[in-house]
Amino acid sequence: MKVSVVILNWNGEKMLEEYLPNILSHCNLPGVEVVIIDNGSTDNSVCWLQVHYPEVRLVILSENYGFADGYNKGLETVDSEYIVLLNSDIQLTEGWLSPLIDFLDNHPDYAACQPKMLSLRQPEYFEHAGACGGFIDYYGYPYCRGRIMNTVERDQGQYDVPIDVAWTSGAAMCLRNQAYREVGQLDGTFFAHMEEIDLCWRLRARGYKLRCIPQSVVYHLGGGSLPYGSPRKTYLNFRNNLLMLYKNLPEGDLCGVMRMRCLLDYIAAGMFFLKGQWAHMKAVLKARKDGKSLIHKQYKSVRQENLRLAVKGTYLPKRFPRLILLGRSPFHVQGN
Repeated sequence: MKVSVVILNWNGEKMLEEYLPNILSHCNLPGVEVVIIDNGSTDNSVCWLQVHYPEVRLVILSENYGFADGYNKGLETVDSEYIVLLNSDIQLTEGWLSPLIDFLDNHPDYAACQPKMLSLRQPEYFEHAGACGGFIDYYGYPYCRGRIMNTVERDQGQYDVPIDVAWTSGAAMCLRNQAYREVGQLDGTFFAHMEEIDLCWRLRARGYKLRCIPQSVVYHLGGGSLPYGSPRKTYLNFRNNLLMLYKNLPEGDLCGVMRMRCLLDYIAAGMFFLKGQWAHMKAVLKARKDGKSLIHKQYKSVRQENLRLAVKGTYLPKRFPRLILLGRSPFHVQGN
C-alpha cells in the first residue's frame, strides 16, 4: 500500500457519521487505504463502523492511550510508505492528497508536509490547529501562518506559496512512515497536545525538512477531543511545552529559555487568577510541577539521546527571535 490515511477515534460516533463519508469519497484512490484506530471507545463507534463501513480497516485498542500512544500503537499495523494522520473532524476537498504525495515523492529530504487548513465553522478563515504551516518562537510558543496565539486571519491567498515550516499539524499531516519510526514515533507521555511539534522538532534535528503545501486544502472543525477553554487542555499545553523544550533545545539555549519560560508561566498563572479563572491557574501550576518531575525522572537520558543523534549543522527554520506574545507578525524575518 502506498498511502494509509489513519484516523484516531475515541467516542466519536457522531463525528464519524458526519465526516467519514466525505473522507472515504476523497480517499477512493489506487494505493490508498483508510484505517481507523479506535482508542478504547465506550460509545457505539466500533459497532457503528462494523455495520455501516465493514470495508474500512479497523484497529481496536483496549483502552484510551491518548492521541500520541493511540497512534503509536495503531500504526504498528501499518506498513505503507506514507501515513496521513487525519482528525475525525476533517472535511477533505477534491484533489487534496495528490499535492502532498507528489511533493514527498520528489523531495526525499522532506519527512512530512501538511495542507492549508481552513475553519469549517468560518470557511473564509484559517483554522487554529494548523492554519498554513507551523512555526515556533525563541521561547517555545507555537504559531502559524494565518494564526498567532488566538488571533486567526481571513484567508485571502496571502499564504498560498509553499514554504518550509518548523512543524506540521497533527490534524492533517502527511508523513514518511520510515522517518516516523526512525525518530521514535510520538512521545506517549505527552498523551495529547504538542506531540506533533515535538515529533517535528526531532525530525528536523535529524536532518529532515518539513513543508506546507497550500495547494492542498482541508477544512477542520477543531476542539473535538478537548474543547477550547478546557483546564485539561491548559494543563497539557503548558506541561508538554516544558517537556518539549527540555528534550530538544540546543545546549546553549536551554538555561536561558527555561528560566524565561518559568517567569512567563507564572505570569500566565497570575493572569488566570486575576480573571477569576482559578481552574486554569491551578492547571498551569500543576503543569510546571509535573513537568519538572518528569524531567528529573525520565527525560534527562532522552535529552542526551536527542542531542547525540542531532545532525551537526542541521536544517532548522529560524525560531522567531522574540516573544510571539508581543503580537508582531514574524513572517518578514522568517527564514526558509
